[in-house]
Amino acid sequence: MPAVTIDAVLFKKMFLTGAKRLESKKEIINELNVFPVPDGDTGTNMTMTIMSAVKEVNKLNNPTMAELAKAISSGSLRGARGNSGVILSQLLRGLCKVLGQFEKVDVYALKLAIDKAVETAYKAVMKPKEGTILTVARAASEKASELLTLSDEKDEDLDFIPFCQDVLKAMEVALEKTPELLPVLKEAGVVDSGGTGLIELVHGMKDAFLNPDIEISFESEAAPVRAASPKGAASNDISTADIKFGYCTEFIIMLEKEFLLPQELEFKAFLESIGDSIVCVALDDIVKVHVHTNHPGQAFEKALEYGQLTSMKIDNMREEHNERVITGSLNPDHEAITGEKAEEAPAEEVKEPVKEEKPAPRKDNGFIAVSVGEGLNEIFKGLGVDYIIEGGQTMNPSTEDMLKAIEQVNADNIFILPNNGNIILAATQASHLTEDKNVVVIPSKTVPQGISAMINFFEGKSAEENEEAMTESLSSVKTGQITYAVRDTFLDGKNIHVNDIMGLDDKKIIAVSRSIEETALETIRTMAEDADAELISIYYGEGITEDDANALAEKVSEVFEDIDVEVHFGGQPVYYYIVSVE
Repeated sequence: MPAVTIDAVLFKKMFLTGAKRLESKKEIINELNVFPVPDGDTGTNMTMTIMSAVKEVNKLNNPTMAELAKAISSGSLRGARGNSGVILSQLLRGLCKVLGQFEKVDVYALKLAIDKAVETAYKAVMKPKEGTILTVARAASEKASELLTLSDEKDEDLDFIPFCQDVLKAMEVALEKTPELLPVLKEAGVVDSGGTGLIELVHGMKDAFLNPDIEISFESEAAPVRAASPKGAASNDISTADIKFGYCTEFIIMLEKEFLLPQELEFKAFLESIGDSIVCVALDDIVKVHVHTNHPGQAFEKALEYGQLTSMKIDNMREEHNERVITGSLNPDHEAITGEKAEEAPAEEVKEPVKEEKPAPRKDNGFIAVSVGEGLNEIFKGLGVDYIIEGGQTMNPSTEDMLKAIEQVNADNIFILPNNGNIILAATQASHLTEDKNVVVIPSKTVPQGISAMINFFEGKSAEENEEAMTESLSSVKTGQITYAVRDTFLDGKNIHVNDIMGLDDKKIIAVSRSIEETALETIRTMAEDADAELISIYYGEGITEDDANALAEKVSEVFEDIDVEVHFGGQPVYYYIVSVE
């Protein structure tokens, strides 16, 4: 008897099994990355993205298809890390947007869902590249259309099994052809890692479809901690006398009525009439709400006009403030951020709550930068960055990390500096999910570019003018990074072996040796000779002494007598030196 439909119970099992298979193949996928650098690899990013969705799915008991679709879409969007993770989240978002409309899914509904997934993912990428995960996904859409076009008329009993097997085969064929579409893959002798991850996910889903009784479980593990370091006092560092609205109220509306722009503006106006610190984000068929108010019940009653409520939470901020003062932790996220519990102060030392300064008023412009390393963080803070998200090459922050940072910065316009090409999409996705602030993503791909962008911000100009100036400044900065190889490969015309020291510019590997200083010198020499350089900046990282950095700077100055050379402590891991030529 042919298998002709998928219900919510089976789809949940298929999704979880696919996620588990993707997780199990994580390291294999990581090995396919073209550049042999220690970075936030594709397999890791895709796994962490889908595990965020798994966490949401596992909260549901006997969900409908619509509820399941919401959980997968929302969880993956907010948990997306790296370009591959963001594209995967958009594929899932498009897929679920269609599947959530059906109680049971047949082949025709699945075909529509695949089409929507591919359309959504392509739209999310400013300049889509073929030979990537997008190509593999598109092959699934094209094959599904071809198979259904071959039918003379709609067959209500069309079997899923041969249909899915043919679609999966088309994806595998497309994956094998990715090196022909991206020369860098061909040179490295690998297929696209993101496309491989997508196929592993689909393979796992197929396994569960063929064997619905398959056992699947996930080890309980804490979500990865992003160490986020706000500049100055935390937003809750205030005295109870300064708390105008005492209850932090959060909930989610499961929409049953229209919530278009007029309804959204009406609801926000009501929230503003009873409180402040309002966040109201509409995402498909749910609305996430946060408000500080003295009347939580009124917020709930108004929200019930639009649908049912879930995830309701009310915290008494005055009571929590006093408790944190007594325990010596004014930051409610201290444990989540640092992984350490706040130490309780001895009772005899507690006399009275410390009067804190009033929070700063909302300002016109705020800044968020992704950075890692004590020295680099201090440089960004000195340039006016309000919030540092600890992360970068070795750990790409998620969309959720970006959203939390945005929430912490009290400004109308917020400029985000991703400082890594693999983080730009996650930052952009966060900007699209933010409605109460104007979020501007400056597409900085390196730390020196981010520093240049901050230097080119001018107070008094409009957000649009500053965005243009900051973005334009990126092109004047060349960046080099000195690190080590994690595997053998042949790339950019160079034989590379494990633990070789590599120098990378913005596009390729330009120097390889067994010496850190020798590689750094060759990298800087190549970059400076190819540019009309006026300044060379050297940021030295962990394991490099100030004497080592100064010695390198002296040798650079001997080669380029007419160019200023500066040395800064970066403290960054993984990269011995980050250098810029301007």
